Amino acid sequence: MAQLLRCASRTARLVASSSRSVVACPRAAALSARMASAVPSSFGAMSSTPGVAAASGPHRGVVTAALSTGGLPQAAFSFEPDTLPAVSAAAAAGANGSLAEVAAGWEGDLLVLGVTEEDFATEAEVTSLQSEAVKALDAALGGALAEIVAAGGFDGKQGSQSRVLRLYGGAKAKHVAMVGLGKSAKLAVAPEWGASPFQALGAGVATLAKANKTAAVGLVLLPGAAPAADVAETALAQITSSTLLGGYEATRFKTKKSPTASRLASLTVVGSGLEGAQADTAIKRGEAVARGNLLTRYLVESPPNVCTPSHLAATAAHIAAVAPEVFSLKVYEQSECEAMNMGLFLGVSEASAEPPKFIHLKYSPKGGSASRKIAIVGKGLTFDSGGYNLKAGAGSMIELMKFDMGGAGATLGAARILADLQPADVEVHFIIAACENMVAGAGLRPGDILTSASGKTVEVNNTDAEGRLTLADAMWFAQEKCGATAVVDVATLTGACIVALGTQIAGLFTPSDDMAAALTAASKAAGEKLWRMPFETDYSDDLKSPVADMKNTGSRYGGAITAALFLKQFVNEGVEWAHVDVAGPVWNDKLGLPTGYGAALLSEWALAQAQQAAKAK
Repeated sequence: MAQLLRCASRTARLVASSSRSVVACPRAAALSARMASAVPSSFGAMSSTPGVAAASGPHRGVVTAALSTGGLPQAAFSFEPDTLPAVSAAAAAGANGSLAEVAAGWEGDLLVLGVTEEDFATEAEVTSLQSEAVKALDAALGGALAEIVAAGGFDGKQGSQSRVLRLYGGAKAKHVAMVGLGKSAKLAVAPEWGASPFQALGAGVATLAKANKTAAVGLVLLPGAAPAADVAETALAQITSSTLLGGYEATRFKTKKSPTASRLASLTVVGSGLEGAQADTAIKRGEAVARGNLLTRYLVESPPNVCTPSHLAATAAHIAAVAPEVFSLKVYEQSECEAMNMGLFLGVSEASAEPPKFIHLKYSPKGGSASRKIAIVGKGLTFDSGGYNLKAGAGSMIELMKFDMGGAGATLGAARILADLQPADVEVHFIIAACENMVAGAGLRPGDILTSASGKTVEVNNTDAEGRLTLADAMWFAQEKCGATAVVDVATLTGACIVALGTQIAGLFTPSDDMAAALTAASKAAGEKLWRMPFETDYSDDLKSPVADMKNTGSRYGGAITAALFLKQFVNEGVEWAHVDVAGPVWNDKLGLPTGYGAALLSEWALAQAQQAAKAK
């Protein structure tokens, strides 16, 4: 078997770099022929996708494609959900101008009321209805709200959910429940920290819908819970995206679907302050964010025999096909990367049977040239064994190293969002150096010295610090080939960042206060937690090598900082740059599922760059 795999690897490399027919191993070729049906047709669509300038040839090596699919069904290789629940907005008043009339007349499975703490009063640990609006709704619903509150455990705090009550009498909805937004004075769409009340509201609606297997949900915002007019569009977008994301379940690789899977088909929002075209714009934005986040989750949840470098390239092709009028794609094969002297990237990929793919997905706005060029560079290690510095022992997380492409997933998720929103005035380059970090006789060894595309040499003193090597060549490409004047790299780069910030917060490293401010603002708008870390340049001494320009790791102390300092060595003078370490928040340890972190953050940054460029005209 080992001989077959070595032969398969050679065959794959030859096929990937040559258009001639090569049969280096008859046994491997026969196996490839027998297993060809297991390769999804989506992998072959890349070169024919409209608007996509991709390299020709198979997306995987001839043999590794057959070996790695494992007979999984076509659905396992999907890029995003085919459909999303329908979201709409309705008027907040009926024929008689009453919100209570609208609520009582709404017909569907579950009526959810968005309320604030001010709608209730608590005295001697007994909660009662307080506001006139909630009392009117209670009367219209036959006293159901008073019954829910009397049962205890609900007071309107942000994210709180009441129990679900069956409705009888004149109400047309089958069930009713409430979700809290907290204090009405704190209904911000971009709070200082964490999710906004409207994002928490959408998540609560999704949880109730899933738990009760409801298809049609109506959400009514009481007057105190309604957003201010100047943020109504953002609030409705947040409600939309968080509701759609709340229904996420990882079922693509299960033969028996969960009996608790959400059947949510539609959401009607009443009381957002928006109707018609304005509401449609807000809902479209929320749907775009949800699609981008779900695409990221689909990638990160995929096992490494599905999400290979070639699958990342195919995902980029999918995005380009969604909006060919604004996207172009070029996937560079190994020989082309060799021509660009990408010694760091290719050094990492050397031991893998999966051919490396250097992905350049370019967003160009409609209507001519953009006044600002930016780049988002994502770490794309589809599996990280650690190389010869093998991940071993308790806590190594080798079984979770499929998520080491979480930065690439977020990068492509952001691209998917822009495919729908299509901002003007900004050109965005999405760049991924995709490969595996494996162990083989031809693989990278501790002590090897590699030459980067920039010409700088690196002594590899740890093969498990490989992500920064691939990012360095990708960042060179962003600056030298794309002309980007602002670059953000996003990567599951260090365990040290998880130790420092835990599993819910990403680390932000940059010498630029302007970049820090822009990304912090984007994180608040996205509801994704980000914390600026020290950029202590004195630690650069840890990276000095006696035999090369630098080493790829420093001492055991301050590992997240020295990783960022390493990357800074590949940033040109005058280029704004920031590094975002997402090693913690990319994965939810409690659920064993991806979060989709980064897609919204990066898209918010790109959209803000577009707005700034427009103002500067």
